[in-house]
Amino acid sequence: MTNKQLLLGTAQWAWTVSREEAFQLLDHWLKAGQKGIDSATNYPIDKNPAHFRAAEGILQEYLRAHGLSDLQITMKIGALDNMRSPEVNLSPSFIRMMTGEYRRLLGTNLHGIMLHWDNRNDPGAIADTLYALADVCREEGLRPGLSGIRHPEVYAPIVEQMQVSFDIQLKHNILHSDLPRYARLQRSAHRYFAYGINAGGLKLEGEYAPGSTLKARGGDPATAEDLLARIREALPQWNTAFVRPPITAFYQIGLLFAALQPHLDGIVLGCSSIAQLRQTLNFWRDLETFDYTDIFEQLNKITPGQSR
Repeated sequence: MTNKQLLLGTAQWAWTVSREEAFQLLDHWLKAGQKGIDSATNYPIDKNPAHFRAAEGILQEYLRAHGLSDLQITMKIGALDNMRSPEVNLSPSFIRMMTGEYRRLLGTNLHGIMLHWDNRNDPGAIADTLYALADVCREEGLRPGLSGIRHPEVYAPIVEQMQVSFDIQLKHNILHSDLPRYARLQRSAHRYFAYGINAGGLKLEGEYAPGSTLKARGGDPATAEDLLARIREALPQWNTAFVRPPITAFYQIGLLFAALQPHLDGIVLGCSSIAQLRQTLNFWRDLETFDYTDIFEQLNKITPGQSR
C-alpha cells in the first residue's frame, strides 16, 4: 500500500459526537502517533445556528488544555453558516482575515487553509481567490487547498498557470467518487484526500440507531442495498482466498477502497467513537501488513465504476 496521510475529521463534533467524546478521540489519535486533523468553520453542518463554529471551538479548547503546538490542522473556510446553504465568502480580503484568525486561534498547529464550497464559474473571480490564498499561505508557511469545488474545470487552467501545489479534498467511496471530476487538474502536482469513505455511515449488517451518522444526515441505506448484497455474497471468497484478517464490516471496505486507490494521497476519517477509531487504525495496520489488492480490484468491478 502506498504511504497515505490520515486526518481525523471533525464534521460530527458537537452534533453526534459530544465534547467529551471528541476529547477522547483526540487522546487516542495522539497516542497512536497521529497529528493530522481536518475541520471547517461551518462544522457541524447540523442546521443549528447555535453550533456554528462549534467543532473548531472544541478543538481549540483541547489545544489550550494540553498546551499543544505541533499538530497539523487543516481549516476549510468560506462558508458563512452551518445551514447547508450555498452562501460563502471567498473574497481575497476574507481569505486573509480568516487565515489570520486561525493563525491566532491555532498557532503553530495550523497546517493548511482550504477554500470550502465554491460554486462559482467566473474565471476572474476564481483567479483572484486562488492568488490570494496562495499568497497568504506562502507568507504563513501553510498548505493551500480546495474542497467541495463545483467547477474544477474552470479552476484547472488558472491553477496550471500558478504552478502551486494544492491539497484537494473530494468525496470517494464505493457509491460515488469525484476523482474523475478533478481529472483536468494535473494529479501529479497536487495532493488528493478522500472524505466520505464510509458513504455516510453504511453498514454491511445490522440496524441503524436513531443517533447514527447515517440517520443524522438523512441517509437511506436502501439505496445501496443491491451493492451491499453483492459485497456480502463475495465476502466468503475474499476471506478465504489468503491468510489475512477478514473483512467483517463496512468501514473496512471504505478504508480499503480509498487506501489502495493510487490517485489518493490521504484520507479524512470520520470516526465518531473510540471503538470506531480503534478499529479503523487496527485495520489500517492490517492494510500496511497484508495484501488486499484482489479485493480492491473486485470492488472496482462491482461498484458504479466512477473512481477509475
